[in-house]
Order: sequence, then structure tokens, then C-alpha cells
Amino acid sequence: MLIPINVGEEMAINDTVVIDNPTFKQLNFKEADVEEFLRKNIEIIFGEEESLLIVGQQVNNSERGRSDLTAIDESGNIVLIEIKRDADDIKNRKEPFEFQAIRYAASYAKIKSPEVLVNKIFAPYIEKHKDEFFLGDLTPIEKGQRIINDFLVSNNSLKTFNQKQRIMLIASSFDSQTLSGVAWLISNNVDISCFSIMPLNIDGQYFLQIERILPPSRIEDFYVDIKDKKDASNSRSITEMARTNLPRIPEFFKWGLLKQGDRLYIRNYDRESSQAEVVDERFVNYQGEKITYNQWGQKVTGWSAICIYEWAVKSDCDETLDSLRRQKLLEIDSKEE
Repeated sequence: MLIPINVGEEMAINDTVVIDNPTFKQLNFKEADVEEFLRKNIEIIFGEEESLLIVGQQVNNSERGRSDLTAIDESGNIVLIEIKRDADDIKNRKEPFEFQAIRYAASYAKIKSPEVLVNKIFAPYIEKHKDEFFLGDLTPIEKGQRIINDFLVSNNSLKTFNQKQRIMLIASSFDSQTLSGVAWLISNNVDISCFSIMPLNIDGQYFLQIERILPPSRIEDFYVDIKDKKDASNSRSITEMARTNLPRIPEFFKWGLLKQGDRLYIRNYDRESSQAEVVDERFVNYQGEKITYNQWGQKVTGWSAICIYEWAVKSDCDETLDSLRRQKLLEIDSKEE
């Protein structure tokens, strides 16, 4: 996935396409700059198939360790997000990158309730970024409790709050020792992943190339099943397909499920105030502003990332986008039998 970014001056466009791979260091990006960009745009890592709420930044533990970003996911898990610019920054650390993250995750395992999370982590985060929150007469603790409760209740994850912790390591490049350590942890059922986020210069315009390195996709994910018509149980149910394997918005337009002018709203939120008008495959019009589907969902909910397919509802049929695409796949599947 390529995400356009602005790093200041643009180079002149040549007659031929020129692709360069500058480092964050060459672009004068410090680790703090990468962290702040991801704090405000974490959906570029998670895509449009997962809901997430950033609740902390530069959180200190009792042993003076400091984690980069902290979030909770739609299952109520605390997500630790550790960021380094590149492999050199990783190698120059006194302790391995993945071990540092494990220590932080272990301290988060002690958080047993949303109230503790708010008091220790989210309220200080809101205080630090209070220009991004509409506090009114509320204190940061009161605001944090409302936001966390809304997020957990909406995602039906109050009862599963912090039953496990997730670790995400993000850098433009990784050294082999870190990848080896992470691979071993994954094989022993630790929920840890590595994402590469690398700058690209294409004819003077800057992009971020984002790729999940670990865990790798299973080779079985690329196989096409041979259906046994005599035994429907041998075929994989569409309803059980992983989100990452399901069609995205462009397919909705090809199928005629979405078109320009259609109305969408966010479920569990006020229908009128959350309503947006479809512009094209990338954008909707929300309150006079042309923004992406995910940006619209984030504005309505206040979340850092949102699985737009499970939350966006088409007004004329009151079906979520996820429901519509699964129904279409079942229809296609039945025609092929």
C-alpha cells in the first residue's frame, strides 16, 4: 500500500519516472516525527478492516521504560505500538527491540479494568492533546471514561477487556536478529507483528510503502479450494472468511452495490448526523467535506481507526457494507455450483 506524504520541497518531475528510496534520516525525519505521524494516521497500518483507539503516547512504567503508542482494539486488547526509524536505530539500542516491547506489554497486563487504563494512561494522553478533544465541562478522566466505555460497548468487548496484549513493531527496516526473535515469539503464540513503513520518492512526490513482514501470510491462504458438491461442509463458509480476504469498496462499485449519491450512516450513531453521501470509490461527502470512508467513520466515532465495512450502513436497505459483500459472495458462489 502506498500513502502520499508531504515532506516539504518537491523535486522537479523528469520526463521519465524516477523512483528513489530515501531513508527517514535523509528526509530529516526523527523517530518522534514518525511516531507523531502514526499517532494521527494509525489507520494506514491497520487498513479499513479493524477498529482501534489510541489511548496513550510515551507512557512510562515503574522501571522508567517508555513505550511509544498505546491503543485498545475492538476485542478490548491493549495494543503496544513500538516505533523505530530503521535497522540502525534498532541495532543501536542497549536491549533488543522485541524484548523492550515485551517488558512494556508485561506491565500492561497488570491493567485489570478500563478505569485503571483511563486513570493511568488515557487521561494524561487527553490532557496532552486536549486540543483534539472537546472536553467542555468534563475533566480528562471523565472524558476518557466516556470514550473508552463507548468504544468497548460499541464493539461488545467490555467483558473481554485486556484479556491479552498485542505488540506491533514498526520500522522502515529490521535487522535479522529482531526478525528471528519475533518469528520465534510468534511460533510460541505471542501476538506480535512487524510492519515495514518505508518512504518512496516517485518523481518528486513522496509516499509511504507499508507492508506486514511478520507474521507472514500462510501459503494456504493463496490456494483455491476444490469444492466437494456432495459434502458442503468441505467448502469454506463465506461468513467465516477472514476480513483481509474479503472484497473492498472498488468491488462494491463493480457489483453495483454502491454508486455516486448513495447515502451511508454509521450504526449505533444518530442516523441523520452521521450520514454521508458516496462520491466515488475513495471518498464520501460528510458535512460539506470530501474525505475518505475511514476518515468519515473516524470523525463520527472519534476512534483512531475503524472497520468501515462493519460500521457503515447503506441507508436504502439498512444493511452494513460487510453484510452486503458477504451476501454478494454467497450469490456468486451459488451460481458457480
